[in-house]
Amino acid sequence: MSQEPPIPAELWAQVPPAAQAALLALLASYEQRLSHLQEQVSHLQHQLGLNSSNSSRPPSSDPPAVKRAPPRPRSGKPKGAQPGHSLQQRPPLPPDQTLHCKPTHCRRCQHPLAGDDPAPLRHQVIELPVIKPEVTDYLRHRLACPQCGTTTCAPLPPGVPEGEYGPRLQAHLALFSGGYRLSKRHIERLCEDVFRVPICPGQVCALEQQTAATLAPVVAELREHGQQQPANIDETSWRQGGQRAWLWVVVTATVTVFHLVLSRSAKIAKELLGTAGRWVVTSDRYSAYNWLKVRLRQLCWAHLVRDFQAMVDRNNVGKAIGEELLSWAECLFDWWYRVRDGTLSRSTFQKYVSIIRPCVREELERGSVCGCAKTAGVCKELLKVEPALWTFVRVEGIEPTNNAAERALRHAVQWRKQSYGTDSEAGSVFVANVLSVVATCRQQGRNVLDYLTACCTAAIRGVKPPSLLPQHTK
Repeated sequence: MSQEPPIPAELWAQVPPAAQAALLALLASYEQRLSHLQEQVSHLQHQLGLNSSNSSRPPSSDPPAVKRAPPRPRSGKPKGAQPGHSLQQRPPLPPDQTLHCKPTHCRRCQHPLAGDDPAPLRHQVIELPVIKPEVTDYLRHRLACPQCGTTTCAPLPPGVPEGEYGPRLQAHLALFSGGYRLSKRHIERLCEDVFRVPICPGQVCALEQQTAATLAPVVAELREHGQQQPANIDETSWRQGGQRAWLWVVVTATVTVFHLVLSRSAKIAKELLGTAGRWVVTSDRYSAYNWLKVRLRQLCWAHLVRDFQAMVDRNNVGKAIGEELLSWAECLFDWWYRVRDGTLSRSTFQKYVSIIRPCVREELERGSVCGCAKTAGVCKELLKVEPALWTFVRVEGIEPTNNAAERALRHAVQWRKQSYGTDSEAGSVFVANVLSVVATCRQQGRNVLDYLTACCTAAIRGVKPPSLLPQHTK
């Protein structure tokens, strides 16, 4: 194939053929290198433009130059509860003692007063008692047999732990880590300052490993239950012993399960979700979930909005595609909020979606052949799983976003930022087990400390820990 001469034709004709071939080859090499460098510059510029509005990056990673969305205009109403708002008060606690306060004289004329008020005003004061550890010494006598001389030591009574710390204290330590993200050193200081209990970080770690083993059958039961329910799934990075690891979470309507491993592969997703494929799974577009059946998968529209915003921010031929897709997404969320509020019937919502669905597909098809490789790639991927965009419209009880899983991970992400991960696989098992129990207890309205105490007590007695499964599993 002939090429245009790089210099005027009359000068090019004076160049020997061999030199012409060398120049053309050199020119082609430079053009190829220039094209490669331009692609690199374009990629780097795209990376510099990523923020929380057009990627999966958290808002905390946004540079100062990124402008947040402007706050909503003030409504003009005064702060606080509005007229018609139901009064919210703390329910009174059952009192440990009741003291009657009666006036002795009239506040106006000082006349003596007597009798009882049938409906006295209640003023309740809540105070913490002075915390003093309950310490029990078990003196195990060792007696020698007068006949054979063998020394026998008395065993501990049933229900007494072999270690130095009881089940309620062990449960407190697990809750301080998994529920409130305290470090081992902070737990040590809290125990000394508040409970007056001496403990070292090594003992905290040992008790955490005991708790992890105690909760293992509970979490296994939760995982099996989660495989039989519609679920949200997500994952976030972690550090284990200096290696890259991943903390996975599966959230159903009644249970939450965490799993911490060194892999982000589809194999882990299959282990967590099961392969039966009878329930709707909501996720982002990560390739580890591509094995899911399209009709039983819901893609997160919150992630899609960021993808569409990225198309706009690239400011190239795909910008118009992104703007159109963003406008349809905005309509979709407006209608969905009305469905949740009860101001729009589900049947009407389904009619509205049936109108915009062909429009969204048309924009995706246009984007798949546009000149921007990234925009075209996203559109092609979405076209392959297009039914998964609309599962929440067809199946009642499914949300259009993966917010349930992301909210569950938020607590773990903050723990990771404070602790920088775990040092060993044993520490990772504790993190996953205690997070599963804490999240599920809060999800079900159970007291986390009471449940952890019951599990630790059951382990000491050698019995099965109480179940966290809902009583009536649908």
